[in-house]
Amino acid sequence: MGKTAIVTGSSRGIGRAIALRLADDGYDVAINDVPANQKGCEEVAEEIKKKGRKAIVAIADVTKLSEVEAMIEKSVKELGELNTLVANAGIAQVKALLDLTEEDFQRMFAVNVFGVQNCYSAGARQLIKQKNCKPDAPGKLIGCASIVAFKPFPLLSHYSASKWAVRGLTQAYAMEMAEHNITVNAYAPGIVGTAMWDVIDEELAKKQGKNKGDVIKHYVKELTALGRTSVPEDVAKLVGFLASSDSNFVTGQTQVVDGGIIFT
Repeated sequence: MGKTAIVTGSSRGIGRAIALRLADDGYDVAINDVPANQKGCEEVAEEIKKKGRKAIVAIADVTKLSEVEAMIEKSVKELGELNTLVANAGIAQVKALLDLTEEDFQRMFAVNVFGVQNCYSAGARQLIKQKNCKPDAPGKLIGCASIVAFKPFPLLSHYSASKWAVRGLTQAYAMEMAEHNITVNAYAPGIVGTAMWDVIDEELAKKQGKNKGDVIKHYVKELTALGRTSVPEDVAKLVGFLASSDSNFVTGQTQVVDGGIIFT
């Protein structure tokens, strides 16, 4: 019998790579993003179907609990009982601390923290309701953190704070969900070649009077032990492990996948 997963923010980038990896690993996958990214969701779903797995598109804004609940309901109805939920959706913004507005902070936490909370909470309730999580086959909740959940980057302060919060939530959920045979872990990517990091690089370059591309080159050359920018598939491989039975005794962890920037 097949397994099912929901991956939020999976129309592109890391989320897309995770969805495709889980399909390769035998999952039927619900592809999620906001309405503006529906076309990308549909393209990813088609890629998964070509692999011989089922896929649906479940549009929802993770900042709204009711929409997250509806997303899960749709996935369960069309794909079957939930096994794994990957709370991947997130945003970034480059801005000096003293330039941050109330709205900047609220938006960052709405998506990156409330979004993960909504997914963890609604996902856990669904897994508990199903009564199919067992010690040797636990339900899996997986969140997206970042290397800045261990050491903040300048000009990414509120983004960093939001990812520290994801780390804390993940640990708290791991403790409380253990009795329900649900493991809860997070992954912490480093510098990944995605649209998000393109924006971060461009804005940091402006702030530092450098050319676009120079900041990432510096971080890769000076900070990354393996000397290259990560690709989304690097992250997807770790998430594949966290979603697999190989990680059944791993919970409460935020696992770094950054080529050697942060050492834990």
